[in-house]
Amino acid sequence: MLREQFAFVANVNIGGEFLNDQDKERLIEIAKQPWQRYFDNRLGLSPVEEKRMSMQSDSLPVTESLLSDKIEHVIHHHSEISYPPELGIKVDVPEHLYNLGELHNLTISRGTLTAEERFKINEHMITGIQMLSSIPFPEDLQNVERIATTHHETMKGTGYPRRLTGDELSIPERILAVSDIFEALTASDRPYKKAKTISQSLDILHNMALDNHVDIEVFRLFVRSKVYMDYAEQFLEQSQIDAVDESKYLSDS
Repeated sequence: MLREQFAFVANVNIGGEFLNDQDKERLIEIAKQPWQRYFDNRLGLSPVEEKRMSMQSDSLPVTESLLSDKIEHVIHHHSEISYPPELGIKVDVPEHLYNLGELHNLTISRGTLTAEERFKINEHMITGIQMLSSIPFPEDLQNVERIATTHHETMKGTGYPRRLTGDELSIPERILAVSDIFEALTASDRPYKKAKTISQSLDILHNMALDNHVDIEVFRLFVRSKVYMDYAEQFLEQSQIDAVDESKYLSDS
């Protein structure tokens, strides 16, 4: 029983595209199981980590839940986060800088990143806007800042950092969005996920196009022109290059 539960939690910890409600409920039930701690939980902590711990020492042994979110798991922002209104930044700032809670990290519904981690990653776009908007580009390069910082926007206005909608995105910006997602899905150097095959990546991109996340006509062009294969032959591992049924992406065009 214990081995099976350990294997289940370990698999959830790896993460994936989605965590279904059934697995999430099972994880919470496993987490509720009590255990007795016979050691000081300050052992091996750094001075910074110790500061987040309660000053009151526990009387051992202590009965605790097998998995839990604790006060010491929360790391607060060092200062208030705000952006100049002229940059048009529209992002949801999480309540905390980080949350290391066990259940908080294990019960991520989609992907492998917490809201706090995703915000830190998303900040690179904001930094890009701040840097590029301060550069006096010549007339023929005036669109550099926009094109370089909009590949995480979506056609339906749910992207970041400006929540632009499809009618606000140029064709080059829509093309870059599709290209960026394909590169991210197939990348083998990401510490939070394994690289996907061509067919897996195109399946995900197709679903995103049907969901109005990316421009479906740009996606179809990406498939018809076989740009994905040109990229794969140059940059992907041979094991990632698998058979692709293009017809299922183009049949409704």
